[in-house]
Amino acid sequence: MKQSPTLFKVLIGLFILSAFFFVVERVLGRGRKQPVIRKGWWTDVVYWFCTPLVTKQLVGLAIILPVALLVLAGVASVEGLKLRTYAGFGPISRQPLWLQGIEIYALGDLIGYWTHRMFHSGRWWPFHAVHHSSEELDWLGSVRVHPVNDLVSKLTQVTPLLLLGFNPWVTLSSAVFFTFYAIFIHANVNWDFGPLRSVIATPVFHRWHHCKDREAWDKNFAGLFPFWDILFGTYYMPKGRYPENFGIHEPMPAGFLGQLWEPFAWLRRRGKKVDPL
Repeated sequence: MKQSPTLFKVLIGLFILSAFFFVVERVLGRGRKQPVIRKGWWTDVVYWFCTPLVTKQLVGLAIILPVALLVLAGVASVEGLKLRTYAGFGPISRQPLWLQGIEIYALGDLIGYWTHRMFHSGRWWPFHAVHHSSEELDWLGSVRVHPVNDLVSKLTQVTPLLLLGFNPWVTLSSAVFFTFYAIFIHANVNWDFGPLRSVIATPVFHRWHHCKDREAWDKNFAGLFPFWDILFGTYYMPKGRYPENFGIHEPMPAGFLGQLWEPFAWLRRRGKKVDPL
């Protein structure tokens, strides 16, 4: 049977990033010692294939909503979107692309910060707990994301930017960078970038977010700029210490299918971290 080009690209991507992060984590970095095929590795490999082949398609369909609103409002046309001649609308769209890019990264990260905080509360937490369930964390653990978590996060970041009038192609291209950077900050290395530790998100910064020690709970939500955590009082980067104790305090199935269903079962059981809205 002829292999799907998309499946082939996903496989090649896994091979390239595995080689890249082998060098980062095993040669250049000095992080927590753990085997290459560590606990949960096979589950994360399943996520690696299912997220782009399944969840990404759902996200693509969901993006139709803000696009439809732009067309209905008369600021965009179907033809212009197909030909990629639509470049946004209003004062924002008349800014230089480089300036729009800076604003998109800053605003997108701010939206991502608050969306991330939302997933740490109420009925949203069980879906995000899947991502936090990795007890041996490395770059591949970044893809352990429940489809509900992935869908809502993507929509809440992209929709406001499109409706504000930003260039849609600059907006969507930023997703590539955000995705790669999210993978990088999960890497099993003790890098904090020294004097830039409070300027840009680092593996140490984000791995503290995954630490289940009490003092690290609900800290470091930003994906790119720690400034948001500093501003809103959720910054945690103790000097001379590194995160070690990862995972969650609630039970979570080890397998992919079990993790997909567990948040719904969890909500039915009304676990103790799931507070009523």
